[in-house]
Amino acid sequence: MGLIYDAKQIASRDPAARSVAGVILLYPGFHALVYYRLSHFFFKLKWTGLARWISEKGKFRTGVEIHPGAQIGKGLFIDHGAGIVIGETSVIGDDCTIYHGVTLGGRGHAKHTKRHPTIGDNVLIGTGAKLLGNITIGSNANIGANAVILHDVPEGATVVGVPGKIVKIDGVKTVSHAVELDHTDAEDPVENELRGLCCTINELTEKVKALESELAELKSKQ
Repeated sequence: MGLIYDAKQIASRDPAARSVAGVILLYPGFHALVYYRLSHFFFKLKWTGLARWISEKGKFRTGVEIHPGAQIGKGLFIDHGAGIVIGETSVIGDDCTIYHGVTLGGRGHAKHTKRHPTIGDNVLIGTGAKLLGNITIGSNANIGANAVILHDVPEGATVVGVPGKIVKIDGVKTVSHAVELDHTDAEDPVENELRGLCCTINELTEKVKALESELAELKSKQ
């Protein structure tokens, strides 16, 4: 039932999907979940060799690398999928959306410790984002494309940039970012700062020109 739910969630949230059957037959993101669910089953039985073999087969077939030790909730929508890496101690909640090129990576070399991110429910992670270390991403958060996240993110926050900066924290949402797929709805704080600096420079330039014009008039009257 878990995989059927996953397929239905993908079909409902992907505007390109034509049917649940099409998702099951044709979507590499769904196929990656099938390989993961199977490898995770054997990983929990401590058949780690077989689990890793299944995981490697899944990576080769789908372009998505999910360590069998990761914990993934129901309803994950992996869109496109190419280049996604999900590390061993990653935890992903229910009904999340992850785009291609995303890394849930570890920091440090210590074994038997939590080294990878914990993702809440209904989280959207945009294309190319890198979430590194034992950090927590709150439910309903929106991680912008190519953001680099090294610290915890509160619930409902939108984070963009390198390193990631919180640009807004939403109130109570009736529909999650992961369902709306609104990952392009975030401003870059660095871009905003540069835009402000450019406006200030333009204003100062105009003032300097006005002063130069006044000085030229005064000289001409002398």
